[in-house]
Order: sequence, then C-alpha cells, then structure tokens
Amino acid sequence: MIRIRGRVRGLGLPSVPSAVFFVVGTGVILHVGRRLMRELRQLRRVADAAQNALLRPLPSRIEGLDVAAAQVSAERGAAIGGDLYEVVATEHGVRAVMGDVRGHGIGAFGTVAAVLGCFREAAYDEEDLGGVLRRLERALDRHLRREHPASVAEEFVTLLLVEIRADGEMAALNCGHPWPYRLSGTRVEQLAPVDPYPPLGVFPLPDVLSTVGLGHLPPGDALFLYTDGVQDARDSRGRFFSLSTALTSAAREESLAPQAVLRRVRRAVVDHTSGTPADDIALLVLRNGACMPPGARGTARTTTTDPQPTTRL
Repeated sequence: MIRIRGRVRGLGLPSVPSAVFFVVGTGVILHVGRRLMRELRQLRRVADAAQNALLRPLPSRIEGLDVAAAQVSAERGAAIGGDLYEVVATEHGVRAVMGDVRGHGIGAFGTVAAVLGCFREAAYDEEDLGGVLRRLERALDRHLRREHPASVAEEFVTLLLVEIRADGEMAALNCGHPWPYRLSGTRVEQLAPVDPYPPLGVFPLPDVLSTVGLGHLPPGDALFLYTDGVQDARDSRGRFFSLSTALTSAAREESLAPQAVLRRVRRAVVDHTSGTPADDIALLVLRNGACMPPGARGTARTTTTDPQPTTRL
C-alpha cells in the first residue's frame, strides 16, 4: 500500500482536497464572470438611456425638413460624448443647435446636459436667436461655477445656432464653431459669412449680437452641420480628413437624402481614422423637403415609421 501511494504521488495526480479547491474555484470564477457581465450589460443600458434622454432621437421630418443625425464617440464603447445637437420646430421657424464641449466622453456629460436643457426652453421662448444665445451663456456660466469652480475660466463650448424659416431663409449665430455646408444638387459650398464670436464661456458676449444671414435653402437643398472632430480627424500618416471631398462624393451619388449623406460621410471619416477618431464627432443634415406632398409634413418629436436615432460607433 505504501508503494502504491508513492506511485500515485509520483504521477503528479492532484490529491482530493486540491481537486475540490480547483472545482470550487472554477465555479466561483464563472459565477463572478457572469455577474460582471450582467452588471456591464446593465451599465450599458443605463448609458444608452441617458444618451437617448440627452441627445433624443430625432424624427425623420420636422416642419418640412428631412432630418438625420449621428454621433461617433472618441472613447471606444462610450455611449456619451462631448458633442451636442438638437432641432425643434418653433413659431419663429425650425431652430437647430450644434455644439462641442471642451474635452470629450463622460467628463463632458454635465455641460452637454446644461446647454441642451437650456436650448430646449429658450428656443421656444425667445423671439430672436440673440435671446437664445444669451440664455445659453447664463446657463453655461451657472453650471460651470457650480460644477467646475476651480477651472471655470478653462471651460468653454463652441456653438452654432441656426434658424430656418418657413420661406427657406436661414439665419445664424456662431460662437467659435465650424460654419455649415450647403448642398445644392452636386454643388457643395461652405457658408462662412463673417468671423464667429469666441467660444461660449471664454469671454462675455458683446452687448449687441448681430444675427447673420446664411442665404436661402430652396426645396431639395440640404444644410450639413458638424463638429470640428470631423475636420480635425487624421489618418495613420497624419493627413486631415477632407470633409468637402466626402460631401461632394455623397452629393453626386446619394441625391442629398439625409440618411444616405450622413451614412456616407460617417463611414468615410471612420475609415479615414481606422475606426478610432481622436475627438467626438457629431453630424446633422437638414434638407428642405417642401417639395414633398403637403400631407408628409411632420411636427417636432412625433413618432415616425422610420425614426432616426443617434448613431454611435
């Protein structure tokens, strides 16, 4: 018996207590792994809910405008970024905001919420865009002094406000943000009528705010708004992404359908950066669909058969 025990030990087989510990340990690891996966899925659902509450999915049509929007986050797997946009139908026309909070990812979430929450009220209440912008300035200042008192002077938001009236006339106020492009047939033109004001939060707004005209948006033409993460995107060799080239290609092949234009540009910038942009990116397309049948006109935030949710890559 002694020799048999010696042979068993010599074969290196585990003793009974070791086997029991191994089985129990494996079970614990599997249990913990499954629990962590459930918690990660729950966190993802919470992040998606927060994202949809903040950047609410836009309907495909708002008061005669065909609409499409998307976001690409710089943080892999992040559902929340530092870019913001919104489109609402008011008695003054359709008003849109496109903005970019300093920094990106979850750290910018609070500032995005403060700006968007204010815009959603001010866009309806204020008669002109200047009043909307002053409301946004006050809301941003309150938020930064409450949440970032030690670095309030270092925080800012670039912001573009656009108003498209029923007759297609466009007006804007710009605080340090890239000017939009107008797509007309196969022609692509960046609208840059004046130098923008400084980003919101850097300096106080001037006493007199001059709303600038962006011209006319005839039926079938589209306005393309974006954040600077697009034009600053680089490939592995350090070359900047050419947004105008991507838009020209989209205009030639996609007939300015907002979802198609958006999809082509989004795919181009993601391919250019090999799927890892250095900054958050937001894209918004507004096409004048007034030539569509009158019964197709929609209202802000109605349920549609083809809703356009925020897209995150």
